[in-house]
Amino acid sequence: MTIELYSALFTFALVTVITPGPNNLMLMASGANFGFRRTVPHMLGIGLGMPTMVVLVGIGIMQIFDLWPVSYTVLKVASVAYLLYLAWKIANSAAPKNTETEGKPLTFLQSAAFQWVNPKAWTMALSAITLYATSRDLTAVLWVAGTYVMVSCISTTSWTVLGQQLRRILKNETRLKIFNITMALLLVATLIPVLWPKN
Repeated sequence: MTIELYSALFTFALVTVITPGPNNLMLMASGANFGFRRTVPHMLGIGLGMPTMVVLVGIGIMQIFDLWPVSYTVLKVASVAYLLYLAWKIANSAAPKNTETEGKPLTFLQSAAFQWVNPKAWTMALSAITLYATSRDLTAVLWVAGTYVMVSCISTTSWTVLGQQLRRILKNETRLKIFNITMALLLVATLIPVLWPKN
């Protein structure tokens, strides 16, 4: 991979992961509700789950979907259902005084598994492989996946810290409730391109 191509890949990967989407909205909400330390497993799940998806897409998992077209519909239904469930969870997160005992952020495995029903993650994985690993050889695929590991460190940390900083403002239970409901609605809004794609 040339320096020019890698620079383009790095920029593409950074822009796609750092822009608002389901992962980042959930990280910000988790940072605000649970703090940085308790959100670390969630961050690691994204940081390693997404690149794992990239590798599997790159080595041909999409052929399985092509063999069974109904699997696209199943994936879409699962994505919508799980995102709605997560939005409900965010909207009903505990108040600051209760988060240490009652609140539970996503675990590493939950976060990593979420990538498989995250419409934005699928779009990023398919686009990155199509554009920057056209040969589909393992080396090129690993370059793409490794790049996503690096940029995920930047993105997950940034969004979690943003949420953690907001925590100071959200000490008031009413403000936190408004914030959580807003985050839940924004998460649901990320489904619009999935449910009503542009023709």
